[in-house]
Amino acid sequence: MQTITVQIRIFPSDPSLLKEAGNEYIQTVNLLTEQAEASGVFPKLTSKDIKANLPSAVRNQAIRDARSIHKKMKKQGKRPILKRRAYYVNNQNYSFGEDAVSIPFMIDGNVRRITISAHITQREQGLLSSGKLGLLKIVEKSGKWYVQISVEKRTESTMGDVTMGIDLGLKVPAVIVTSTGKTQFAGNGRQNKFMRRKYQVRRRKMGKQKKISAIRKQQNKEHRYMMDQNHKISRKIVNTAIEQQVSVIKIEKLTNIRQATRTSRKNAKHLHNWTFHQLLLFIAYKAALAGIRVVEVNPAYTSQTCPACAKRNKARDRMYQCSCGFHAHRDRVGAINIMRQPGIDGNSLSA
Repeated sequence: MQTITVQIRIFPSDPSLLKEAGNEYIQTVNLLTEQAEASGVFPKLTSKDIKANLPSAVRNQAIRDARSIHKKMKKQGKRPILKRRAYYVNNQNYSFGEDAVSIPFMIDGNVRRITISAHITQREQGLLSSGKLGLLKIVEKSGKWYVQISVEKRTESTMGDVTMGIDLGLKVPAVIVTSTGKTQFAGNGRQNKFMRRKYQVRRRKMGKQKKISAIRKQQNKEHRYMMDQNHKISRKIVNTAIEQQVSVIKIEKLTNIRQATRTSRKNAKHLHNWTFHQLLLFIAYKAALAGIRVVEVNPAYTSQTCPACAKRNKARDRMYQCSCGFHAHRDRVGAINIMRQPGIDGNSLSA
């Protein structure tokens, strides 16, 4: 089973209703976690114990969220405070049609289902009808409203026994190697760096002119550009995996990747801004729909170890050369070694 999130654009006739409900929801969760922190234990509660202008089903969901946050707080030692407006509804209390979503709200002290027009594509309809529906979340992004619905989808594994390894980087966003011997380079690191520098220069000029709104628009444009690049790279990777009948994709665990990646001062800012995690999630998401497992491996020394004799050598520029005679692109060496590495704990990566 694989859990995916389907995002749908909605067009509320009264956005203030959604704003008030979202604010009420996070205020309720924050109040519950604050009370639990003060008492040291999360109490047994029902919707009747919660005084909030929310439907009973939504109050119950707020209790579940607050309990989950309290558990994390006990481990981390600090209580997180929700600031971003959100509104959650479980799968028994919402419904959707071809062009609308029906969601319960409190209006004048009574629960009423409000039908909100929505733009639901055929692909989104197919995803919603192909699995078990979970939580619905209402969010606002840059003045636009969306519902995000989690869907638990059953995926069938491919019959192939081919393995793929992926090495991530800045100059080459992704290098792909399969156990059948195919090598492929995905993405254009130079183009990405150029685009990011362009947006940074624009924002710097706008900052001097104190154009705050224009700076946010530039940030959103840059974000959309990078997201589009990650979608294209992940699509190319998964399409290659399908063509090669890959059953398992192995990718380096991203923990400490910024510390482990060799970089120059001029690349440092690009490294810390690069959306490695987003790319990994896109790969996992698309691979899951194709029935391909994605597992994380330990990336230690994968770019230094010779795939032929296992001797460690440091690459010069982008070329790896070993005394045994083996030579190849440094990132290809990393992808080969990642492909051969055992998975961490043998667990699949969730999208």
